[in-house]
Amino acid sequence: MYETKYHRASSTDEAVKLIGGADDGKFLGGGQTLIPTMKQRLAAPSDLIDVTRIEAMNGVTVDGGTVTIGATTTHAEVAGNGDLAKACGAVCDLAGHIGDPAVRAMGTIGGSIANNDPAADYPAAVLALGAQIMTTKRTIAADDFFAGMFETALEEDEIITAVTFTAPAKAGYAKFPNPASRYAMAGVFVAQAGDGSVRVAVTGAGSDGVFRHEGMEAALAGDWSAAAASGQDVDAGGMLEDIHAPADYRANLVKVMAGRAVEKAG
Repeated sequence: MYETKYHRASSTDEAVKLIGGADDGKFLGGGQTLIPTMKQRLAAPSDLIDVTRIEAMNGVTVDGGTVTIGATTTHAEVAGNGDLAKACGAVCDLAGHIGDPAVRAMGTIGGSIANNDPAADYPAAVLALGAQIMTTKRTIAADDFFAGMFETALEEDEIITAVTFTAPAKAGYAKFPNPASRYAMAGVFVAQAGDGSVRVAVTGAGSDGVFRHEGMEAALAGDWSAAAASGQDVDAGGMLEDIHAPADYRANLVKVMAGRAVEKAG
């Protein structure tokens, strides 16, 4: 690992000021991607600005039908939150199956979304729930936030402070995990709003990262059933292909996981 300067910010204003004065600074959340990357000497930021101790960015609140999750809330905290379990248990279920206990104890929802790994779980939930990503500068709709593999709408000095969404009438998430890393080889989050509209987001399978499947959305809006979801075509041409699975296998996994997600939603 290369030499770096570590800073612990006590507020978002301080964090923005610190990164503005750094040659090549990076914000540090749970560090589950950044630290291993630095250890492998694939990244060498001059400064690390730790935002995990900023109290205003932590915790889960449920106010009526509105759910707000602070960006530095860990996966374990999300998984174990009782109020969230009542409002949208699918998010708790998703968080409880990320990585292993050590990863869940350190990793954060904000870090996961900001990194936008194509096999991460949270982007599927955020996109399917039509969430709003709140930052130090603005509020960004999920549809406008994810810009491709490892790419987002975030600016260099912009910090995610929270994620907020309206609790759905029904929601479910199912993934086929890589047996070693537990990352999704294909994961599907389905959400039905109170007005009957449906959003379906797929992670782990797309060659350009997380995406919505409009065919499944239309089918489920008319027939909320596992068969309706899994009966839709998934284009293998848009799927990832690597040592773990060919594109056509991933395309089929998306259909299977979509059906399972609907079954879990009830």
